[in-house]
Amino acid sequence: MQIIQRPDRKEWPALVARPAMDGASLDRSVRRIMESVRRKGDRAVRSHTKAFDGVRLRSLEVPRKAMKAAERLLDEGLKEAIRQAERNIRRFHESQVRPEDPVETMPGVLCWRRPLPMERVGLYIPGGTAPLFSTVLMLAVPASIAGCREVVLCTPPDAEGGIHPAILFAAGLTGVHRVFRVGGVQAVAAMAYGTESIPRVDKIFGPGNQYVTAAKRMAQSEGLAIDMPAGPSEVCILADADADPCFVAADLLSQAEHGPDSQVLLISDDQALIERTIAELGRQVLLLGRQGVAQQALANSRAVRVADLSEGMDLANAYAPEHLIIACRDAEAWADKVRSAGSVFLGAYTPESAGDYASGTNHTLPTNGHARAYSGVSVDSFVRKVTFQRITAEGILGIGPTVVRMAEAEGLQAHAEAVRVRMSALGADTRTVGKETHSGLQRRLR
Repeated sequence: MQIIQRPDRKEWPALVARPAMDGASLDRSVRRIMESVRRKGDRAVRSHTKAFDGVRLRSLEVPRKAMKAAERLLDEGLKEAIRQAERNIRRFHESQVRPEDPVETMPGVLCWRRPLPMERVGLYIPGGTAPLFSTVLMLAVPASIAGCREVVLCTPPDAEGGIHPAILFAAGLTGVHRVFRVGGVQAVAAMAYGTESIPRVDKIFGPGNQYVTAAKRMAQSEGLAIDMPAGPSEVCILADADADPCFVAADLLSQAEHGPDSQVLLISDDQALIERTIAELGRQVLLLGRQGVAQQALANSRAVRVADLSEGMDLANAYAPEHLIIACRDAEAWADKVRSAGSVFLGAYTPESAGDYASGTNHTLPTNGHARAYSGVSVDSFVRKVTFQRITAEGILGIGPTVVRMAEAEGLQAHAEAVRVRMSALGADTRTVGKETHSGLQRRLR
């Protein structure tokens, strides 16, 4: 892990840069797979699954009986842990559903907004070396609360063509309707375009590697909605002299073990804390089953000593991390200064892994600096907020002159007439309404 001492602010853009692979080469590979699935459907999906996952599939869909059987394959303790996490996630996300009262903007003009669930959504659940059954909970729970008619899930198969039973158990628990043993770019393409087996969805959710993220981005460019640009995992920790280096190192490693392209950033005003944390990293990483992965991620990571915590918070905001841990004495006070982060963890006893699994907040979050503009997944991610309005006779007489004047000033006569005919039908004299024509206004402005 590289240590940077008191960098000048003009050096910050380089410090907050994420590791990336050759974008042009990545896009070419992804587009080739996307196009083959668009043209050949299931045949291409099977071919790519054989090439990338090493398994030949007869059926892409997981039978319902296999989902039910998964419950018998899991340890009772793990099942109860998943149930507890599901309850906490559901409780937190249900609090996001609040009815909005109609607003009378002026007498007789009533406006309101109503959430309408998306009809069919697709969930991408990474598998491979770490089957993320927790992500099933994070996506399927808010989808069920939103009331989506059909929830489709794609996840990579193992070498025998099976799916980890914890993923199937979580899918059954949360009401996922259909599960397909398909991963990678081919899964995104199948949900984006539809195949003989896998239906086209209205929006795709879920994290993944750079290939999956590129596939989602391409699908979005063709009109399909996605949750957000979500790439390799990352954490930033702002720590002062009171932080426990053992805790800080453990939190850094909890993200570093996600993948070799993950990145962690430690920011502190205390040199001793940085040095003790680096020593702890060296000790703790040797205890990990994914030691090699974590070590590669640490090679892309930095510890930065800043002049003071105020400068440290500015650097954290510039980084706009997926996860921000504030391991400081006055964590809650510093939390008020957060401007860009996916999810924030306050104090010594709030590890990021609690949010990853079971505290209740969502772990599907913007990465790669996208926290400046995107929020994490919520119930709102699965609905469209549609506005409604109703105007009475009194209302059209009151608001009509305003609309007519504005429409005619923009040169949109039909807009004005749609109001004027209603006002006339109610007996209003509209001859004096909207005298200023668009051309007359243009001449006067010149």
